[in-house]
Amino acid sequence: MKKKKKLISGLLICLLIIFANAAIAGDGKLLAGTSKVNITPNSDEPLHDSVYARSLVLDLNGQRLAFVSVDLAVFTSDRVERICKEKFGISQLMLCSSHTHSEPQKAGRSFAKNNPYVSFYEDQIIYAVEIAVKNLFPARIAAGRRTFPQLGFNRLVIRDDGHARESWFSDDHYTCENPERIPFGPVDPEVGVIRIEDMQGNPRVIIMNYACHADIVCNNYEISADYPGVACRKVEEAFSGKVNCLFIQGAGGNIESLQISSRRSGPDDHFKTDYAPMERTGELLAYETIKLAKSLSGSGEQTDIRFMNDSMRFSGRFDTSLTMKVYLVTILINHDIVIAACPGELFVQLQLEWKNKVELASANPFLFGYAWSGGQWPGYIADVRSAALGGFGADQGLKLIEVGAGEAIVTRQLQNYYRLNGLMRDKPGPSGFKPGHQWVIKAFQDEK
Repeated sequence: MKKKKKLISGLLICLLIIFANAAIAGDGKLLAGTSKVNITPNSDEPLHDSVYARSLVLDLNGQRLAFVSVDLAVFTSDRVERICKEKFGISQLMLCSSHTHSEPQKAGRSFAKNNPYVSFYEDQIIYAVEIAVKNLFPARIAAGRRTFPQLGFNRLVIRDDGHARESWFSDDHYTCENPERIPFGPVDPEVGVIRIEDMQGNPRVIIMNYACHADIVCNNYEISADYPGVACRKVEEAFSGKVNCLFIQGAGGNIESLQISSRRSGPDDHFKTDYAPMERTGELLAYETIKLAKSLSGSGEQTDIRFMNDSMRFSGRFDTSLTMKVYLVTILINHDIVIAACPGELFVQLQLEWKNKVELASANPFLFGYAWSGGQWPGYIADVRSAALGGFGADQGLKLIEVGAGEAIVTRQLQNYYRLNGLMRDKPGPSGFKPGHQWVIKAFQDEK
């Protein structure tokens, strides 16, 4: 009996924690601010194209949400989060990495440990948020999604033994790196667009949400924002430089671009990286984004924003002594736009599952992957089937998160969405239901 009471008490505490983290800004006049700051450090590294931090701050009744899209592989910072909250009154900060594999660092390639530019990145990102906060304007918001021919494929290809291997390994059937551009699946062929405009209807900010690895020019040994940088530049040019375009990666953990450049063996390799596939992929994504963005328009003087931060604790898959605390953010705008912000490299199957379930609730879903808001970076997060089939990010590595974590994260995001829209009761139902007559009898008379 004591154990049962203890369990019930624990569950109640968990529920209280969840609801304590829900912030309802409610109806009000939306203010928005944005900025674009170059975060390319001064270094002796070869430069192909610069990398940026682009910020968007939404302010409603004093509650401030900040999205910062950074052209970096993976970026987290407790310092940035703390300073933005203390200095600029940011209620919720999300650092959204594009996951370019060509970020600046002295090692000459991506994912070098102890990147020497972290402090510089932090200062520039803080500055980007500061500029956005100082230049808030009355705004409206609209969103939509558009399906088009896929730019990526699922890089974990199932082989004859029933297990999956990465596309960069050939066998008797498939060629390394998929030069035939076989559209292996599943993939998400949609681009999602959120448009922020001023009260005169002029677009000021465009969020472009798409799920595909940004490693078309991986091992190029030059600084580059990869295809997201091209796409953002093309979108901004299409609006005469009057908009700021934030690329926010989706659940692209297992999605590779169909167009890809051959890899260099090292910085002294005389082979030169071909940037044409990167440019073309960015152009194709930008074209669809521009077309969709121009078809959207905000309406009404009032905006409704509700958001919730939450956390979940997981162990490791192979090393069960590992503990990973994963922070999640769920946002509901105008009872229609639903954003699930998740850290780590989620597999696309989880995005498809999330969007399908939210669509059934007649809402407009977006999954922001690689979006850190605190806690630990969980690395790759595979769905259960992919974890069984194996491959890079699915079963390779000792620090992988436990199997089932992906589905648990998607489920929690769905639960929090229903809490935000008011359908998930915190007490046993039904409540407020008014029953009518059990039987309704209608009499019909023959026409004479």
